[in-house]
Amino acid sequence: MSDHEVLHVRGRVLVGPEDVRDELWCVDGRITFERPAGEALEVTGWALPGLVDAHCHVGLDRHGPVDAATAEKQALTDRDAGALLLRDAGSPSDTRWIDDREDLPRIVRAGRHIARPRRYIRNYAHEIEPADLVEYVGREARRGDGWVKLVGDWIDREVGDLAPSWPRAEVGAAIAEAHRLGARVTAHCFAEDSLRDLVEAGIDCVEHATGLTEDTIPLFAERGVAIVPTLVNIATFPHLADGGEEKFPRWSAHMRRLHARRYDTVRAAFDAGIPVFVGTDAGGSLAHGLVAQEVEELTKAGIPALDALAATTWRARSWLGRPGLEEGAPADLVVYAEDPRADVRALAAPHRVVLRGRVIA
Repeated sequence: MSDHEVLHVRGRVLVGPEDVRDELWCVDGRITFERPAGEALEVTGWALPGLVDAHCHVGLDRHGPVDAATAEKQALTDRDAGALLLRDAGSPSDTRWIDDREDLPRIVRAGRHIARPRRYIRNYAHEIEPADLVEYVGREARRGDGWVKLVGDWIDREVGDLAPSWPRAEVGAAIAEAHRLGARVTAHCFAEDSLRDLVEAGIDCVEHATGLTEDTIPLFAERGVAIVPTLVNIATFPHLADGGEEKFPRWSAHMRRLHARRYDTVRAAFDAGIPVFVGTDAGGSLAHGLVAQEVEELTKAGIPALDALAATTWRARSWLGRPGLEEGAPADLVVYAEDPRADVRALAAPHRVVLRGRVIA
């Protein structure tokens, strides 16, 4: 890691989709567009704000919480891929120690998942009944960084298919409590049936959102409810369906249908004006460091390249209340040898990663 206090980034600095400059400087970990005195370490290329993975899980693997060494490796993998701002969408591990590490990405936490008993992955969530939902949402709102994560649907063994987790009245009261405490609420949702109740109850975001239809897309757009499609995770649906075929054939067939129309669903949501953001769902069964693949997946769904870039840079940072490349902002940026606007696959090969004004080796 470089110890230079002054860094000069020149070439093409993508401050915003319509704001391209020739250079910036990083001084004492902050961005400035005014040339400072003295010598500077020079970096050239195409610069973007540090990428955002708006749905990942640091401190979690397929079995539950992990030790600090494993969480560190997860965060370093994301960092080296250019993801310098992570929204941790649910983790049972306490990762506050990461905030004290200048070499690790910044994290916006959503506390621990909140689910129904036996209606989510073992060792991941608080598993509670609806009567306790308001209490636990309040607890996680205080524990997180402005977000709470619900499990909105999961397989119901009695019906053999995906089903909503929460009654409308209880989820409405819980979302209201989160908002009273200054937190936004998001929910894991694969299927169709939970979406209307959650949106009408005031939810702020839905993860995956594969169950969106022509009936609910206008409702999301009208209410401004964001989605994080996690298409690199949705790609695993056929494998999951194969594994559950014998025991839950209805669920397996449903998962295959959701997978088959995934690109059409995301494009229809985008075309309707629903805010779409990049998230990988890394940290459960998926590896970290997949942010570039998720951006490419959005373009495969038909989202224009510049909008797919915005979903992991300027627009995503604004949505999470974090600055981009602006005067006085923390100097978190990624430099590429090629123009990522011309081909988003350039995101897979960062030329330099700059975190808190220091070049990461």
